Amino acid sequence: MSKVTPFLMFNDRLEEAIRFYTETFPDSRVRKMARNGEDGPITSAEFDIGGQSFMGYQAGGSYFSFSQGFSLYVDCEDQVELDGYWNKFIDAGATPMQCGWITDQFGLTWQIVPRRFMELINDGNANKVQAVMGAMMQMVKIDVAALERAYDQA
Repeated sequence: MSKVTPFLMFNDRLEEAIRFYTETFPDSRVRKMARNGEDGPITSAEFDIGGQSFMGYQAGGSYFSFSQGFSLYVDCEDQVELDGYWNKFIDAGATPMQCGWITDQFGLTWQIVPRRFMELINDGNANKVQAVMGAMMQMVKIDVAALERAYDQA
């Protein structure tokens, strides 16, 4: 386990969340799981999502909620990978937001971002960066081709 590990408090549906996350991202697995009784619900777990370690706890009740002040960033190699993750989240009941952000069915917010976006906004030309940022701010799901058009036209 890493020195610092995100600890996610779920009011319910911890087992369902872990199943969705580990099925969605490669390099994911459940390392430890504790149940309330032999066949009871999962109460806590240690798991990896995309190689990142997490701990999860099922609090029961409405004591905790996730906030957009914390999100998980997904670095996508290209538009195809981005579309794959985006579609899996949408198909599972996630709510899309502006700028490539999406809140999953468990209340956790993710940023599904193509690597090309980061390359474009790290350009030394401020006008091109501003054009790319302006285009991205108009998007829900990020579109690499549209970002590149904005960059090329600036």
